[in-house]
Amino acid sequence: MESSQLQEELHQALLNPQVSKPPLAPLIKSKQLSSAHDNHQGQQSEQQDILHSSQPSLMGAHKVTAELEKILSNTKQKGFDRFFSATCIELKLLFFLAAPTVMVYMINYIMSMSTQIFSGHLGNLELAAASLGNTGIQLFAYGLMLGMGSAVETLCGQAYGAGKYEMLGVYLQRSMILLMATGIPLTITYIFSEPILVFLGESTAIASAAAVFVYGLIPQIFAYAANFPIQKFLQAQSIVSPSAYISAATLIVHLFLSWLVVYKIGLGLLGASLVLSLSWWIVVGAQFLYIMKSERCRHTWTGFSVRAFSGLPEFLKLSTASAVMLCLETWYYQILVLIAGLLPNPEIALDSLSICTTISGWVFMISVGFNAAASVRVSNELGYGNPKSAGFSVVVVTTISFIMSAIAAVIVLSLRDVISYAFTDGETVAAAVSDLCPLLSLTLILNGIQPVLSGVAVGCGWQTLVAYINVGCYYVVGVPLGALLSFTFKLGAKGIWSGMICGTAMQTAILLWITYRTDWSKEVVEAMKRLDKWEGKVEHLLKANGSEEEAVQAPPC
Repeated sequence: MESSQLQEELHQALLNPQVSKPPLAPLIKSKQLSSAHDNHQGQQSEQQDILHSSQPSLMGAHKVTAELEKILSNTKQKGFDRFFSATCIELKLLFFLAAPTVMVYMINYIMSMSTQIFSGHLGNLELAAASLGNTGIQLFAYGLMLGMGSAVETLCGQAYGAGKYEMLGVYLQRSMILLMATGIPLTITYIFSEPILVFLGESTAIASAAAVFVYGLIPQIFAYAANFPIQKFLQAQSIVSPSAYISAATLIVHLFLSWLVVYKIGLGLLGASLVLSLSWWIVVGAQFLYIMKSERCRHTWTGFSVRAFSGLPEFLKLSTASAVMLCLETWYYQILVLIAGLLPNPEIALDSLSICTTISGWVFMISVGFNAAASVRVSNELGYGNPKSAGFSVVVVTTISFIMSAIAAVIVLSLRDVISYAFTDGETVAAAVSDLCPLLSLTLILNGIQPVLSGVAVGCGWQTLVAYINVGCYYVVGVPLGALLSFTFKLGAKGIWSGMICGTAMQTAILLWITYRTDWSKEVVEAMKRLDKWEGKVEHLLKANGSEEEAVQAPPC
C-alpha cells in the first residue's frame, strides 16, 4: 500500500464513525505466539465472518494497525523509510487519542477551580473551606476512584484488540459495581469530615465550613464511580471526542448554575458543591446515553448482565493495585506540601511551591493525555497480537511527550523572573519562585516521561509492580531525602523539591529500564492468558446459573 493511500485510510478510520467501530483481532502468525492463540483463531474467524457480513467498514481501523505491524516487520524496506512510514501512522493514532483526553482533564480541572472561585467570592472563610474540601478530601476520592477505574483500561483495551467485544461491557459493569461499593466508606468519611479535619489541626471555623462544602460533594463520589469506568470503556475503543464535547457543554451549564445557585438563590457553599456534583452526573448521564444509542458501541455494549458479578475478588485486586499506583503518586505531592508548612518561614515556602505546582499541574495535563493514549495503544496492540506495534508505540509516545515537556521547561526557565506575577504581586514570593524555576523545569521534563510510562504499565497490566516501585522511590527515597535536605541542610523549599525530583527520577529510570527490557511478544501471550482467565470466570458463572439466557439483558444499543 502506498504511503498516501495508507494515510488517507488512516484518516477515514479515525474520523468516520462507522470506520471507528471495533476492529477485528488478527490471527497471530508468529511461531512463538501460535500456541497461545490456537484457542482463539476459530473464535476470531467466526467474529470476522459476522462483522464482514454486517459491517464491512469495521475493517478500516484494523487495517491501519495491521499495516503498521506489516511495515515494522518488513526488513526488506529501507530503515529510514520504514521508520518514517510507521511514525506517520503512529502519530496520527496518538494525537487522535491524546488531544480530546487533554481537553477532558482540563475541563474537569476548570470545573473544580471555578467552584472554588465562586465560593471564594463569598468570603475568605468560604475560600479556605472550598480549597480544603477540593484539594484535601475531594482529591483523595478522585485519585482512589480514578485509580480503581484503570483496571477497566487494562482489560477493556486488551479485550478490544483481541476481538472479545462483548467482554468490554462486562468489565465496565464489574468496575462500576466495585467502585459504587467503594463509595460507601468514602461517604462515611465525608460525613465525618469535620471532626477529621479538626483532628488534623484545622481550626473549628474552617473545618465546619469545609464540612458543609464536602456534604454537597457526596453525590459526586458515585458520579466518579460511574464516570471513570465509562471513560476508560470508551477510550479503549478509541472513542474520545464525544467525552470532550460532553465535558465542554457541561462546563457551560456548570458555570451558569453555579452563578445562579450561589449568588442568586443564595445557597452558598453547599449550593456550590451540589452544583459540582450535579455537573459530574450530567457528564455520566450523557456518556452513558451515548453508549446506549451509538452504533459505535453496538458490539461492546449488549446490555446489563449477571456476568458482571463473576470474578469480583480478582477484579478487586487489579483495581486496588491500580488505585494504589495512582494514589501513591498523588499523595506524594500532598505530603511534600505538608512538609513545606513545617519550615521556619512557611508562608513564602507554601506560596512559592503552590505557584510551581500549579504551573506543573497545567503542563502535566498534556502528559496525562499521552498517558491515556499510551495505555490504549499498547493494550489494543497487545490484544491484536502486534508486539512490534506495541513496542514502537511506546517509543513514539514517550519521545513526543518528552519533546513537548522539554519545550514547556525551556519556556518556564526563560520566564523565571516574571512568571510568578501571574499569581501574585509579592516581590519576595516572585524571587522564591524564580529560585525554584530550574528545579521546576527539570520536573516538567521528568513529567513528560513518567506519566507515559505509567500509561504503558496500565496497558500491560503491571499495576502491582509499579505500586511497589512507587513506594520505594517516593516514600523510601523522595520524602525522607526532601526532609533531610530541607531541614538538616537548611535548603528550605529547594530541598523539598530536590528530594521530590530524586524520587521521581529514580522511578522514571526504573520504568524506562523495565520498558526497555520488555519482550513484547511475551506480553502478547500474557495478555491472551489474562483475557482467557477473565472470560473463563464468566463462562463458569454462566454454567452455574444454567445458561446464558438467564443473564439480565437490557435492550442493546
